[in-house]
This record gives sequence, structure tokens and C-alpha cells, in this order.
Amino acid sequence: MTTPIALKNGRLTPELIDDYWNNGFVFPTTVFDTDEVAVMRAELEEIEQTWREADLPLPLNMYKRVNAHVVMPLVTRIALDPRVLDVVEGVLGPDLLLWSAELFIKEPHTTQVVGMHQDLTYWGMGETPDQVTAWIALSPATVESGCMDFVKGSHKNPILPHNDTFSDSNLLSRGQEVAVDVAEQDKTHIELQPGQMSLHHGLTIHGSGPNVSDDRRIGLAIRYLNPNAQQKVADRDYAILARGEDRVGNFIQIPAPADLFSADALELYTRIREDQAKAMAQGAAETLKLYDSAATNG
Repeated sequence: MTTPIALKNGRLTPELIDDYWNNGFVFPTTVFDTDEVAVMRAELEEIEQTWREADLPLPLNMYKRVNAHVVMPLVTRIALDPRVLDVVEGVLGPDLLLWSAELFIKEPHTTQVVGMHQDLTYWGMGETPDQVTAWIALSPATVESGCMDFVKGSHKNPILPHNDTFSDSNLLSRGQEVAVDVAEQDKTHIELQPGQMSLHHGLTIHGSGPNVSDDRRIGLAIRYLNPNAQQKVADRDYAILARGEDRVGNFIQIPAPADLFSADALELYTRIREDQAKAMAQGAAETLKLYDSAATNG
């Protein structure tokens, strides 16, 4: 088990900030205690149980995997928790936008993976340094359960060519994989215990293997922006003001959801999904399941 990094008053030290910019990631920091994260997991699994067969416009898995922060207050509470934002601020500064949040869940003894890729390839924001992903473990993320693997220093590359595999076993929308071979010895295993978090740069090459353990591997990937980031492909994009001020106005500010799957939140979700599809689908040879307005599969 990796020893948690030592924060100072809940924040990254200058040395840890240097590590992030040198390596393209930093981990693990403890943001929630085990009792708190157990309650979060229980709430999530109650939502799954209660809403799986509910009459929602889209399958429940869609809402968990794309912009969960728009319709699920649990996700937004975690993403806006000051303990999380205090750490993120060390990378992006005091003004923070919450752009997206996704639940990546691998069931036990399953073959689903995340291909090695760079996040910024498909977000329409170019090679911006004004974005960071916080990945929070709600269950143990180990090599056995399919934790993430990062390639140290790979964020210093530009956006590299990627291939769309559209593989059913790949959790990404296009089954995308960077078109270079990544040697096993070049991977850093990002093992996290429940309540721990990693941060990674949008250009850092990363992916994860299958879950061969006896427990679900539940992770929440939260994408934060400095307001200087820009959407360069889609006509409009959206974010929640998480901390500080937005003096730039590149993103339409939206409210945090007050209730689970409320009518207003579902309507907003549809609008955001349609507007973001232009960026997410750029260059795709096939329709994206996660952004296809006619998608019905969970």
C-alpha cells in the first residue's frame, strides 16, 4: 500500500506541486475518512438499487458515466467538498470550475478496462494546462481491482494520435487508446484506498486493467478547470463555479443539483450533453454510445 502524501494544512506543499508538474500526477492524498466514504458508497449503491429500473429518460448508467454532477447531488457534494478543493487549488489556483464528474465502476471478476489515453484528446480544449482530474476511490483501487496506471512525464508530450477501438470491454466512449506502445515498466500503479485521491494532468497517458478482485472498483473522476480554460470545438460548454470567481466567462455557469434526477436537472443534462457532443464526437468514425441522443443501452 502506498503511503499517503503529507499535506500541509490540507493543501499540497510546494514540493508536491513541483512533483505534479514534473510527473503529470500526484498521489495518494487522503480527503475522506473510512466512515465517510462508506456512507458515500452506501448512498450510491442505494441510488443504483432504487433507480435502476426507474422511468428515466436515459439509462441510469448514462447518468453515472456522463456529467453525474448535473443530476446527482451526492456526486456534486463530493466534488465541491472543501477538502478536495483545497488540494486541487494547489494545481489550478483559487478560482475553480467543476466541469464534469464521472463514476467509473468495474464489477468484480469482469474484463472491462480503460485503454491508455490522454484525456484532453477529446474534450475540445486543446492542450490546456488549466485542467486537472481528481480521481477519488470509493472502494479499494488496487492492481488486482484494476487501478489506474500513469506514465510518468507523459504530460510533456502534445496530444498524441489515438485509435478508436469501440471495444465493448473499454469503459471509454470511443474505446480510445493512444497509438503508441506503453511498456509495463513505464506504468506507475495508482493504488488508492477508499477516501484517497489522485490528481493527474489532462495530457498524462493513463489507463487501467480489469477487475479480478472480489469487490467492485468504484472511482469518481472529477474534472476541474481554471476559468482561463476554453472550449474550442463545441459552441457552448458548462460548469459549476466551485470556488473563487470566474472573471473570464468562457463557460455557462450552472447550479448544483438540489434533488436527485429532478425535472429541471434532467432537462439541463440533456442540453449539456447535446452541446458537448460536438467536441466529444469530433473525428469519430462511429456514433458515440455515451453521446448519441438515441442511446438506450446501459
